[in-house]
Amino acid sequence: MAVEMRGIARHIVREYELPLLGIHGITHWARVYDNGQRLAEVSGADQDVVALFALFHDSKRRNEGHDPDHGQRGAELAKELRGELFELRDSQFALLLEACRGHTHCRHHADVTIGTCWDSDRLDLGRVGMKPHPHYLNTDEAKRSETIHWADGRASFNVVPDWITERWGVELSDFDDELY
Repeated sequence: MAVEMRGIARHIVREYELPLLGIHGITHWARVYDNGQRLAEVSGADQDVVALFALFHDSKRRNEGHDPDHGQRGAELAKELRGELFELRDSQFALLLEACRGHTHCRHHADVTIGTCWDSDRLDLGRVGMKPHPHYLNTDEAKRSETIHWADGRASFNVVPDWITERWGVELSDFDDELY
């Protein structure tokens, strides 16, 4: 991957308003990242856009419930950090913004990168007790029962990817006192 994620992740963590280990926090972002990269290898989606989506899509949530404008706020944060902490071509950046803005209220998208972003998030619904349904997914790989089973198991058991500290520079033990 061409985009360096460490600086972006650390910036987002510093500004994040909710418990970092909450249902929309860093472990969710990391599973969305893993889901997205797995899907992108098959779908042909832009892996940099999918990776950045994982960090930005829920980065500006103000609560763990209904927050319809959080995707737009995440897109605004991406605009602020572009050129400072990461670079994307204009065409890639347009995809990232659209993926962030639409990930909650839009169902399907013709663009494979946006569809892969949304699928990577929806495959993590097990963290809130919902199993992903193929009807709401975009890519063939995400719709596969094996993919759903793999991702849902990770989400349901709140799997914490072991690479977070190494790749994103965030030490989770600093946040052990937070309630999940």
